[in-house]
Amino acid sequence: MHYQISRNGQEYGPYTLEDLERYLGTGNVLPTDLAKGETMTEWVPVSTLLAGKVPPAAGAPASEPFVGSASTYTNVGTVTGAAGGGYSGFEYGAPGYGAANPNVLAASSYPDAPNLHWGLYLLFAVLTCGWFSKVFTVVQAVWMKKVQPNSIALWFYIGAYVLAFINAYRSRLIMISILSHHYDPFHTAGGGGLTLLYWALIIASRFMMKSSLEEHFNGPEPVGLRLSGVMTFFFGGVYFQAKLNEINAVKAAARYAAPGAVRPY
Repeated sequence: MHYQISRNGQEYGPYTLEDLERYLGTGNVLPTDLAKGETMTEWVPVSTLLAGKVPPAAGAPASEPFVGSASTYTNVGTVTGAAGGGYSGFEYGAPGYGAANPNVLAASSYPDAPNLHWGLYLLFAVLTCGWFSKVFTVVQAVWMKKVQPNSIALWFYIGAYVLAFINAYRSRLIMISILSHHYDPFHTAGGGGLTLLYWALIIASRFMMKSSLEEHFNGPEPVGLRLSGVMTFFFGGVYFQAKLNEINAVKAAARYAAPGAVRPY
């Protein structure tokens, strides 16, 4: 059975019982949060749902959970010296980030995403005829695998790029055969099939990455992420990087605003 979690009017999920136990241990889910299963008619506290499985620390009285909204943290101001560099006026309640929870993000133990600016990503991709993009999408997928272990985008990217190398090597052999006047079209056929398979794997990888990003950033690190299918299809890694830059900025601001945080001067 899968369960929805409700906190301050915001709903998250669906999650399995194993998910809830894991998130309870990390502090992403509180015992005071309300849970409701697919066949349940009423909401019950998570502590009741997981009766006997609530860690002692999690079972202690907790303060009222705080979830950002469109009217919360709407003007952070300029932050310098934080991870990811300086930025100003970033809103937790900005479109697409209305469910951000500063407390959870500030205490997050998950590593930040690769933080190369998307403009540099695009520039390097153009200068290297797309090869930088291939390398960096693997970097993104490796990070995704660390924070969302069920993600399989990495393996599809690797499969696609192995095909790209095979096709590049095959093209080199064709060029050599042409220059040596030994070109045999029957022995060099099949390149179109490899190219089609490559692009099928790339598109599949992008949408797997999209699914994993939305799952992670609406669960363990809830920022209410929603990604466009059209942008995912056409722009893939550079589009993901632009969103990851924004999320890193949100996490940096949450750490800056956390009680006891060292303020930069």
